[in-house]
Amino acid sequence: MNEVLPSVAFHTLGCKLNFSETSALSRQLEAQGFPRKAFDEAADVYVLNTCSVTENADKECRMLVRRIQRRAPEALVVVTGCYAQLKPKEIIEIPGVDLVLGAAEKFQLSAHLRTLSKGAARVACNDIDAVEGFHAAHSEGDRTRTFLKVQDGCDYTCSFCTIPQARGHSRSDSIAGVVARVKEIAAGGAQEIVLTGINLGDFGKGYDGGKRREESFYELIQQLDEISGIERYRISSIEPNLLTDDIIRFVAGSRRFMPHFHIPLQSGSNAILAKMRRRYQRELYADRISGIKSLMPHAGIGVDVIVGFPSETDAHFRETHDFLQSLPVTYLHVFTYSERANTDALDIKPVVPVNIRHDRNKALRILSLEKQTDFRQQFSGKERPVLWEKSAKGGLMHGYTDNYIAAETLYDECKAGTIEPWWVG
Repeated sequence: MNEVLPSVAFHTLGCKLNFSETSALSRQLEAQGFPRKAFDEAADVYVLNTCSVTENADKECRMLVRRIQRRAPEALVVVTGCYAQLKPKEIIEIPGVDLVLGAAEKFQLSAHLRTLSKGAARVACNDIDAVEGFHAAHSEGDRTRTFLKVQDGCDYTCSFCTIPQARGHSRSDSIAGVVARVKEIAAGGAQEIVLTGINLGDFGKGYDGGKRREESFYELIQQLDEISGIERYRISSIEPNLLTDDIIRFVAGSRRFMPHFHIPLQSGSNAILAKMRRRYQRELYADRISGIKSLMPHAGIGVDVIVGFPSETDAHFRETHDFLQSLPVTYLHVFTYSERANTDALDIKPVVPVNIRHDRNKALRILSLEKQTDFRQQFSGKERPVLWEKSAKGGLMHGYTDNYIAAETLYDECKAGTIEPWWVG
């Protein structure tokens, strides 16, 4: 007699790494016979893969649980991801949550689903120090580009960050493992791969048969560049102190690695960077931007920045604003500082009032829009290659140029998933 397995719907919060892991878990369940449902469809089980970088991410998880409860009160709800690892006891108290899976346990999701029942809520979450090994993952099927996880965890100790507590120590796939997965992805017809990780530039740490493996991100991208079938690679995000001159020069000379970087800054004030325990000063950051632009004047560069960090004065914020204004960067991802439990930043005083944090966020978002507009105007009337998405919205298809300028045109099924020259408007 065939086993009747529950249907499962997934929803992902947070980073590209989470999207890759959700996709991998979904494929794993489908291969074992679990019917897959869209999140807005009726399902027996809803799995939330959570983030916990900010308080808003926690709130969004709780809001989604309530939404599921209203729509399908008999459905089972599983919460996993970073929020689940950090606060499993808090999550299991949310009405409607049936299972909380920690960082390691989420990869045994199928086994847990076979024994899960309503009214018997439980937590499966080990201490993060017990998390070992690397679990490969990549997104598939619902996007033109694929997010490929090559690294996980972080050995850094930034004073504001909970990721090491949620993800564990830095560990990676092997170069051979990544190459094999890239060939598999290429065989599936993907045009672009985005390399993802928690601390991507720290790629290389791992163990093979108990023996420590030491490889490097630079070695990885050299080998990936030789694989036929993938037209584009992007580096999702890389710390400025790990973005070496060798990497910059290699990308500049590569046909497959796009002239697009995303480099966290967090603050343009050296005093604040020191309190954040970042591993660089603003002078090194400026040097990296200069190095990129000297070899790739056309490169798009994104920046992460945090406003309202404890003790950040108006003068510190002005340093950040003016520093960013002076740099030839393309866009900003602006985060308002959010207090996170068990972080050293909680001991730093004085605390910046929330309304001031929001004002500073708004000021940098305005600057980001100005930067994006200026960058696009530099290429107005010029031709850049665009990869068109397979999805359509409002009769239009969307895509990105090699240097990450957003593009749109009337939907043409023949062009979906292809790369073609496009005149920047």
